[in-house]
Amino acid sequence: MSSTQQPLIFIVDDVPENIQIAMSHLKELHCDFAYATSGEQAIERIAATQPQLILMDVMMPGMSGFKTVELLNQNKVTRSIPVIFLTARAESEDVVQGFNLGGVDYITKPFKGVELRSRVRHHLELHAYRTNLERLVEERSREAELLKDVIIEAMGEMAEYRDPETGSHIHRTREYVQLLAETLVSRGHFCDQLTPDYIVLLRKSAPLHDIGKVAIRDSILLKPGKLTAEEFEDMKKHTLYGEEVIANLEQMAGHPTSFLSCAKEIAGSHHEKVDGSGYPRGLKGNEIPLAGRIMAIADVYDALISKRVYKDAKPHAEALKIMLAGNGTHFDPILIEAFLELEPVFHQIADRHID
Repeated sequence: MSSTQQPLIFIVDDVPENIQIAMSHLKELHCDFAYATSGEQAIERIAATQPQLILMDVMMPGMSGFKTVELLNQNKVTRSIPVIFLTARAESEDVVQGFNLGGVDYITKPFKGVELRSRVRHHLELHAYRTNLERLVEERSREAELLKDVIIEAMGEMAEYRDPETGSHIHRTREYVQLLAETLVSRGHFCDQLTPDYIVLLRKSAPLHDIGKVAIRDSILLKPGKLTAEEFEDMKKHTLYGEEVIANLEQMAGHPTSFLSCAKEIAGSHHEKVDGSGYPRGLKGNEIPLAGRIMAIADVYDALISKRVYKDAKPHAEALKIMLAGNGTHFDPILIEAFLELEPVFHQIADRHID
């Protein structure tokens, strides 16, 4: 409801005269009114009109007021509309039942007009305040989410900018990860873990997979030739450095979050291999977090098709052969099956986000 609109009060009573009496008492509040003379009628009309307040009679033929509110509570569109029970039933058990159903007030008939106006005005003001507060919270949440996304993007690019030849790597891998996760679900795999919310986390976390590279010396990170054994050992530490960076973020946040936990898993495990020959911990099979196994597919494919300071880019067909050769040793076979279904799309993404 905009600030220029009058609040709408919906009155439910099987006696039309009672509706007229309530409206006459409330007309000075400058409200609009709608009404229904049965619970069945009220369910449909309330969902359509979205009033700011409902005055509900309890004793009605057919569906009672209590039953009507029960059904309104089952609909996400109507469950948050405040309800005042307006009825001749004054027994304590009826009052308790009304409040247990979420009623905000319970007024017994006969009532005085001044009492009804006072309570209605009070609950309209409360509803307006709550609605405005919820709107402000939603706006702040959107702003915080946007800021978080920008910071993630900046942190991911901070690692990538250490190597000027990998500028679009984070954009490509983010799309690969999301596609892989969605395809795994469509094939009936890991559905309990790969919920829609978790897939969003994967996409947002993917840019941080190589954040630990900020701690690797340029002489190693940008070396044009093959790394020595000692240099490669130092390079492998970027996974642990990445975990440490994100763990520090968790500490600053004061508690773990689902996003940071996912990002930490990806940073620390995306170079593990299912046969146990990967790093930094030599995890095998399902010991490797699913997020890390998914990121491994995206990261290795993109590394193969991309030019690096130490190698030329490989064509998609050749990269595909190398990926298949790692089935069951480097990569989870279930994920490779999903990758095979998606490989033409991966190729399109690579062309669209070319460095």
